[in-house]
Formats: sequence, structure tokens, C-alpha cells
Amino acid sequence: MKIEDLKKLAGIDKDASMGENLSYTATAKAEYQRKHNIQPGTDEWFKLWFARPKLTGEKPMPKNKK
Repeated sequence: MKIEDLKKLAGIDKDASMGENLSYTATAKAEYQRKHNIQPGTDEWFKLWFARPKLTGEKPMPKNKK
């Protein structure tokens, strides 16, 4: 592992990005939640907001037609 990678992970390098813009991701999830009338606290809501697709392979937004 390079020192640049460690700086990114530690949050020291302010210009570095970990590859995902959280504002775009959160906006897409909020729009999906409104469109499909997903209520906070339900199983579907937890899956939408807390799924880790890169880790587990699950799809947090299965109704999207991408």
C-alpha cells in the first residue's frame, strides 16, 4: 500500500476522493425512496440506506430499471 492510499483512507489528503460522491448517491436514494413510497424504519428502508453492495452483492435499489 502506498503512502498516498494511506492518506486518502485517513482523510488527511483533502484533494483525494475515495471514488464516490456521497451527495449524488444520497440524492438518488432519496428520490428512489419517494418514488416507491418507502417508509423510514421498514426493512426495505434499512436495505436501501445501509446495504453494502460492493461487500455483499445485494441490490439496495432493485426496482430501478438500469
